[in-house]
Amino acid sequence: MKRLTDNLSSKYYEAYNRLTSKNARKRIIAYVESFDDIYFWRTVLSNYETDKIYFEVMLPSRTKLSRGKKSVLKNQLCDKMGEGMIACVDADYDYLMQGRNNTSDYILNSRFVFHTYVYAIENYQCYAPSLHDVCVMATLNDKQIFDFQRYLEDFSTIVFPLFVWSIWAYRTDRHTQFSMTDFNIVATIGKASLDNTGHAMHHLEEKVRQKINWLQRKFPAHNDEVDALATELQTLGVTPKNTYLYIQGHHIFDCVVSPIIGRVCNMLRGEHEEAIRRTAAHYTQMNNELSSYEHSTQDVKAMLRRNNSYRDCPEFRRLCTDIEDFISRIAK
Repeated sequence: MKRLTDNLSSKYYEAYNRLTSKNARKRIIAYVESFDDIYFWRTVLSNYETDKIYFEVMLPSRTKLSRGKKSVLKNQLCDKMGEGMIACVDADYDYLMQGRNNTSDYILNSRFVFHTYVYAIENYQCYAPSLHDVCVMATLNDKQIFDFQRYLEDFSTIVFPLFVWSIWAYRTDRHTQFSMTDFNIVATIGKASLDNTGHAMHHLEEKVRQKINWLQRKFPAHNDEVDALATELQTLGVTPKNTYLYIQGHHIFDCVVSPIIGRVCNMLRGEHEEAIRRTAAHYTQMNNELSSYEHSTQDVKAMLRRNNSYRDCPEFRRLCTDIEDFISRIAK
């Protein structure tokens, strides 16, 4: 039997909340895109729970495997969103599209839809100032041997001009000629040396230059449009130093951050294990300490996915402000 909750609208939950005891907490359903999103949005929304309201974060359906932004936002068709039911989604390119398609327009203008501003939750997990903390969680070694912030700023500065072209292609319905996949193929860093990332960045810069030259030849009449868009994107929060926050999240996570943070953590583990071997009083103590250390360390990607040290990120603060405004409205 299909569960009733799959068809309920915000009006139902609002009526239910009115019928319960005046002292009972008001429940607000928060629909999210996937299982991974549940943890992220729970950590966000829990900060706003009080003795008056609480959130229940869930997928769009408990009886079907439908997931993704479309499944979450289809509630708009039945006018289901409201004070008792909200949608929490990744921004993807929809924020930067600024209403040029129906999904973007709905996300930007609905009072009951909240988006990440950055492309996806993976971009927050890869927030540069937090990556040293991820290394500490994974290795229990607090030694700083790599400048993640400079690494991602250099990457962002190089790919920013090409990223502008990517947004232009989607805004002007030319993404079949320059797709997100095409952009990602270029915006990939090879195996960078921890001691000197310059060679990898130089190679990236050359790939970007070649692709921009190709785009300028293909669309010669639109260079001024792209230049104007670069200025507009900066007013929306995209800068040459933080572009990585707005690029497809899975690409940044899997192809830009995970490889370098994995190498950093391997080096940190190696240093700690070498220190144990060097300082152990005897063979048995060394084996016991190495075994204890191995059991205490964590998988790097798992720690990266659980990273929530992005709370001072300006984009995250914008998201929090949106939720605070919503809370203040329903409290009246």
